[in-house]
Amino acid sequence: MLSRRQLVGGAVVAAAFSFAQSIPALAWKDKYPELTFAAVPDENASGMTDRYGPLMAYMSKELGVPVKLRIAQDYAAVIEGQKAGQIHIAQYGPTSYARAHLVGAKVEPFGIMVNADGGKGYHAVLYVRKDSPFQKLEDLKGKNLGLVDPNSASGNNVPRFAMDKLGIEPEKYFSKVVYTGSHENAVIGLVQGTVDGAWNWWNDKDESNLHRMERKGIEVGGKKIKYDDFRIVFTSEKIVNSPLAYQSDMPEELKKSIRDAMFAFDKKDPVGFTKLTDGKSRIWEPTSHNEYEPVVELTKFVDRLRRQKQ
Repeated sequence: MLSRRQLVGGAVVAAAFSFAQSIPALAWKDKYPELTFAAVPDENASGMTDRYGPLMAYMSKELGVPVKLRIAQDYAAVIEGQKAGQIHIAQYGPTSYARAHLVGAKVEPFGIMVNADGGKGYHAVLYVRKDSPFQKLEDLKGKNLGLVDPNSASGNNVPRFAMDKLGIEPEKYFSKVVYTGSHENAVIGLVQGTVDGAWNWWNDKDESNLHRMERKGIEVGGKKIKYDDFRIVFTSEKIVNSPLAYQSDMPEELKKSIRDAMFAFDKKDPVGFTKLTDGKSRIWEPTSHNEYEPVVELTKFVDRLRRQKQ
C-alpha cells in the first residue's frame, strides 16, 4: 500500500507535469497576443471585409486572441507581409503562395478549399463580351488584353503559359496588356471597354468570379453584371485550388489550434462559413507544399520566359 507521503508526492508530480504541458499554450499567447490574417485581393475592400468578417470573429473566439483581417492592396503585399513576419495566416492563390515560397518567406500551406462537387481545382478562362465579334483567343490579336496581377495564377501565370504554348507573346501580340489589380476589376474593365478580353478564375458553369459578382449585384454604368452577358473563348487546364498558409516558424501548439479551428468552421459557424463561400465550397482539407510544387515550377518557367523576352 502506498504511504500518504508517496500519494502526496505523486500528486505533486502529476500537477507539475500537467502545468508543464500547459506552458506551450500559455507561451504562444504571450508571443502572439494578436494574429493577422490576410487574403489576396480577389474583390474590392468592402466585399472582402464583409466576406471575411465572420471568420475573423470566429477565429478570435476559438483561439482566444484577436485575429485581425488585413486587406492587401495587391498580391505582393501579402507575400512581403508574411515574409516580414507581419502576417501570420494568409489565404493565397496558388501562384502567390509559390512566389512567397520562392522569395524565402517562412510560409507553410496547411489547408486547401474543396469545391462543392468535391474537386480541388479551377481554371483560368478568357472572357469577352457576348456582344463582341470575338470567338477565340486569336481573334483578339491587336486588341487590349486584361490580366489581373503578376502573382495571380488564373490572372497571369497560367494564361502566359497557355499563350506561350500557342506561340503568342502577349506584349507583341496584343495592342496593350493591362494589369487590372483584381479579378473584379478585370471584368469591370471588360464592361467599360478598357480591355477587349479579360482573364479570370472559373470553377465550372455554376461558380466563378463572374457568378460571384452577379450574386453581389455589382453594377457598371448602371447595368448589373450578368454571367450570361459574357463568352469564354479559352479555358486552361486545371489549376490546384488556393491554399491557406501560416508562418512555418510559429509554435506547433498555435499551428494546431489554427488548423483545428479552421477545419471546424463550417460546423461551428455554418452561417459564417456560408458567408465566406456563398455556399459554393466545402470546408478546407489538409494539404502540404508537395501539392503546390507543380505551381512553383510553373512560376519559375514564367519567370524565365519573362527574362528571355525582356
